[in-house]
Amino acid sequence: MLKTNNYIRRGSLAYLPALVLFFILALSGCKSSKKVGTVESTGVKGHKEFFEQMQESAFEYKTLSARLNAELDVPGNKMSSRVDLKMVKDSAFQLSVQPFLGIEIFRIELSVDSIKVLDRMGKRYIADNYANLKGQTPIEFNFYNLQALFTNQLFLPGQQHISPKQYNRFKLKQEGPSSEIRVKDAMGLLYTFIADGEEKILSTFVTEPSDKYALQWNYSDFRLTDGQPFPMQMNVYVMDDGSSKGGVILNYSRIQTNVPVKMDFSIPAKYKRVTLAQIIKSLTQTKAK
Repeated sequence: MLKTNNYIRRGSLAYLPALVLFFILALSGCKSSKKVGTVESTGVKGHKEFFEQMQESAFEYKTLSARLNAELDVPGNKMSSRVDLKMVKDSAFQLSVQPFLGIEIFRIELSVDSIKVLDRMGKRYIADNYANLKGQTPIEFNFYNLQALFTNQLFLPGQQHISPKQYNRFKLKQEGPSSEIRVKDAMGLLYTFIADGEEKILSTFVTEPSDKYALQWNYSDFRLTDGQPFPMQMNVYVMDDGSSKGGVILNYSRIQTNVPVKMDFSIPAKYKRVTLAQIIKSLTQTKAK
């Protein structure tokens, strides 16, 4: 039993850097069965018409729950895990990471203004506001950006929704089989979305002003979920000076929408509260040994 616990603990330490890298930088009735192909663009649409159609065809939900397999690939570590996802639109979403026989080792919850991480093996937790994390990560996202990334939707940086009056904030290029949508935020981050002929988003690419750091989020294997196309595979990569520094492949196997979801984040009394800075420091020391 001791040997098994030591193995699980080592696995927990291996997962934590990947979780910090992915979730901090990146700051779904029935099983899908019918595959939906991507469609090439057949003509140029008017600016307003294009975005109206994109908004009309966006994935609709009030709540979302999903079972997925996450394949993490970061320098020195490759691993996979079952992850249960629960989401309440515009409110919060929660991920339960269960790599060993359904045993949860991490729980992550993101709300509109805060993030919480529960490390069951290390008996510690993080609970902090996004405002306190500024300067600790190269690329900053808010909750609504991340929610849109997980649900294959166009977003306006820092905004909860996109109104028709804001369509002119986006630059649209319609050339070839796909369309390119670009927009910058107040900090100079450039967001580039690639969409097919049916306005399904195929990728989202985010770069900071110096082009040193970037996040690429690709969508594929679209299938009908409650009559709506949804990408059953998402490939996420973090880039540094043009080189991949790791990422995660998310493979969805089950999605339910608009069913009651219960989110619990009870913290055991003996767990120690730590900061993101402390986690990063401990990971650095562990890697150096």
